[in-house]
Amino acid sequence: MNWRELATTSQYQTAVAIKQELMNNHIEEALHGTEELIEALSSSDKRALRRQLIRLMAHVLQWKTQPERRSQSWAVSIENARIEIEELLELEPSLQPFISGLLKELFLKAKRLAEKEMNSEVTLTELSWQECFEDDYTLKASR
Repeated sequence: MNWRELATTSQYQTAVAIKQELMNNHIEEALHGTEELIEALSSSDKRALRRQLIRLMAHVLQWKTQPERRSQSWAVSIENARIEIEELLELEPSLQPFISGLLKELFLKAKRLAEKEMNSEVTLTELSWQECFEDDYTLKASR
């Protein structure tokens, strides 16, 4: 059985196939399937983390680059990405050590996305942990 292909195509079907192998007492085959399933799940979590970080950084860049165009939707998008990242880390704490490196690695992708969305250039060259995860991005009510 091509466990890698199955695990990347359908994690559910992989689990069903592993169960069948165990029921047939094919322990070695089930172990191989389990290893591929674990790898596929890990890759899926990492891809989700990368997508959320790019989205988070793109909106932070927009917030910082075009203060006159700040909107509630940008603030909500930043908060939503933070929540999604928190949830990913709660489910898979082993991803935590990757985040700092990913901030640097994914910055240019986030910058490209922000520039495309704003139709203008971003002059910032990096974002810090604080800017991404701690700074407050709420619109101040005007009185």
